[in-house]
Amino acid sequence: MHWPLLYKITVTKQDRQCTCNVNSEARSWIAMQNQCVTYSKCVSVSLVAYGAETWTMTKKEEQVPLIFERKIFRRIYGRKYENWEWESRTNRELEQMSKGENIVKWIKGQRISWLGHLERMEEDRMPKKIFTQELEGTKRRGRPGNGWREEAERDLQVLGVRRWRELVTDRDKWRGIVRQAKAHSGL
Repeated sequence: MHWPLLYKITVTKQDRQCTCNVNSEARSWIAMQNQCVTYSKCVSVSLVAYGAETWTMTKKEEQVPLIFERKIFRRIYGRKYENWEWESRTNRELEQMSKGENIVKWIKGQRISWLGHLERMEEDRMPKKIFTQELEGTKRRGRPGNGWREEAERDLQVLGVRRWRELVTDRDKWRGIVRQAKAHSGL
C-alpha cells in the first residue's frame, strides 16, 4: 500500500515560523478516504440494517453491528504510525472520526420513525392492526423480554419526549425527534 507524504513542512530563518501545508497528493488521498467512509456507511447500513426498524435488541445484540461497523472503519482508515510503530486505531478514535454517528443510533432513529408511521396509519391497515392487537393465551414462564413498543417508548423517554402520541401528528416535529435520536449520545 502506498502511503503519501501528508504534510510538507517548511521552516524560514527570518521569522522563525514553521508552516504546515497539506500535500496535493495527500489531499486526494484524504478525499478518497472520505468517499470510502461515505460509501461504506451506505452499504453497511443498507446491508446490515435492512428492516432494522422492526428489531428489538438487547445490549449484547447492539454490539454486533457496532463491531462490524468498526471493522469496516479500521479497514478504511488503516493503522496509524505513532512513535515509530504501527498501531491499530482505538474504538474512541474511530468514534471521533465518525463524529459520534453509529449504526445502532441509526437503527433506533429508524425505529422511532417507524413508530410515528404506525401511529399515523389508518386503523384498517394490517401493520396497524398488528401493532395495536393484544395477544391471546398464556405467556411462558420467566421474565418477559422487552417488546418492540416498550423499546421504542424507552428510547423516546431517554430523549425526553413526553406525550409522543400527540407529537406524531406533526410530521416536522417528528422528523426533528428522529434526527435528535440519531445524534443523541445516550441511545
